[in-house]
Amino acid sequence: MKKCKKKKRMCQIFSGSSRLFRSGREKRAHEKRSKTMAGQIPNEKTIDDTIDLMKEGYLYIKNRTDDYHANLFETRLLGQKAVCISGEEAVKMFYDPEKFKRNGAVPKRVQKTLFGENAIQTLDGKEHLHRKALFLSLMGPDAQQHLAQMVRAAWEARIPKWEQKDRIVLFDEAKLLLCRCACKWAGVPLPEEEAEKRAQEFIDMVYAFGAVGPRHWKGRTARNSAEDWIRSVIEDVRAGKIEAKDGSPLKEMAFYEDAQGRRFNAQMAAVELINVIRPVTAIATFITFAALALFEHPRARDWVQNGDKQHIDWFTREVRRFYPFGPFLGAKVRKSFTWNGYPFDEGLLVLLDMYGTNRDPAIWGDPDVFRPERFRDWDGSLYNFIPQGGADPAKGHRCPGEGITQEIIEASLDFLVNAIDYDVPAQDLSVPLNKMPTLPESGFILQHVKKKTPAG
Repeated sequence: MKKCKKKKRMCQIFSGSSRLFRSGREKRAHEKRSKTMAGQIPNEKTIDDTIDLMKEGYLYIKNRTDDYHANLFETRLLGQKAVCISGEEAVKMFYDPEKFKRNGAVPKRVQKTLFGENAIQTLDGKEHLHRKALFLSLMGPDAQQHLAQMVRAAWEARIPKWEQKDRIVLFDEAKLLLCRCACKWAGVPLPEEEAEKRAQEFIDMVYAFGAVGPRHWKGRTARNSAEDWIRSVIEDVRAGKIEAKDGSPLKEMAFYEDAQGRRFNAQMAAVELINVIRPVTAIATFITFAALALFEHPRARDWVQNGDKQHIDWFTREVRRFYPFGPFLGAKVRKSFTWNGYPFDEGLLVLLDMYGTNRDPAIWGDPDVFRPERFRDWDGSLYNFIPQGGADPAKGHRCPGEGITQEIIEASLDFLVNAIDYDVPAQDLSVPLNKMPTLPESGFILQHVKKKTPAG
C-alpha cells in the first residue's frame, strides 16, 4: 500500500484535555472549578449545557472531568439536571441494576431513530434478561464465525469490480456489503434492487444519534421505512408466505414470546429484528477506522500482515478503543444512594462517558497512542474497555453483538492487508469529534485496487 501526504486534521482525535471550543463562559467556569468543595459534585453552574454538548461532542464529558480532576460533574441537558461520570469505578456503579434503570432514560428522539420504541435498550429486570437471552442465543460463537466467513467471502467477491474502478469509498462499500450479509444471515429476503436503500436506512438510523435538524429527520424517515419493510416480512412469515429457517433471527423474532408468554406483535418483532441487522451494518464505521489505523500506523499494520491471530485480536481491540464510536450512555437512578460521598437522587439522569473511559490515562497509561500491544497485559475487565458498553452482556446492557463486531473487523482487516494492494490518495481524513457518531470525512478512499499476487 502506497502512502500519500495526509491533509492536516481539522479536529484531531489526539485531543488530550484540550477543548475544541472554549467560550468566555467556559473559561470563567474553568477558573471556578478549583474551588469545588469536598462532598459536592462539581457543577457547571449553567442554565443549560446542551449547546456545548453539541459543539464539543465526544469531548464534552472528558473536557470537564479533566478540568475538574474528578470522575463526575453535574450539568443541565435538555432542560433537566444530569450527572456525567467516567472511569472504571463509574462503569461498575453505572451497571449496578440495584442503582440504575434504563426505562425512561432513552429519549424518544433516540427511540424514534436509533433503537426503535420500547426496544431491548429501554428494558429492565426480568423482561430485559429474558429478551437479552434471545439476542445472545442468536449471536453466539457459531454465528460470529459464520458471519465473519460470509463477510470475508463477500469482500473477495468485490475485487474484480474494484479493479475496474478509479476509486472506491470504503465506508460506502462496507455498509452495503454488511447489510447484504446481515440480511442473508438473519434470513431476511433482500431484493438486490433495494440493497443500497436498506443499507443507507440502517446507517441513517445510527447517524441520527446526537443529531438535530435534517440528519435527525432523515433517521426518523429511515426507521419508519425499515420498520414497514421488516414488519411486512414478519407478517409474511407468520402467514406462511415466507419460509424462515429454524434458529434464524427472522424465525426467532417472528415467534418470540416474552417473559409472560406473550408473542411479540409484528411491530415489536420488526423493531427487535432491526436491532439485529442494523448493528451489523454499522460495523462499517469500525471497518473504516480499521483501514485508517492501517494507514496511520504502518508498524502496527505488520502485525496483521504476519497473520498472528493474537496480534490481529489486539489490533482490532485497539481500533475499537482508540477511535470514537459510542459517545455516552444514559440511565436513571432507581433509588437514592451515595457514591464516593456524592448523593445520587432517585430519578436523576446519569450519563456514562464511553469515549472518555476508553481514553482514561488511569486505565490505559498512554491512551492517545495507538498501541495494540497494550492488550497483551489487559486483564479482560468488563468495566474498563467499553466501546459497546460494560458489564456482563448476559446480565446487563452490554451489546450482545460485541463478538460479531470483533470477528467481522478481524476478517475485514485480513482482507485489506493480505488480499489486495491499493493506494490511499490525498483526501480529508479528519475525524470531527463534534459529530456523534463520526467518521473520517472522506469515508476513506482507495485507488488502484489490485488482487494481491501470492508470494512465490
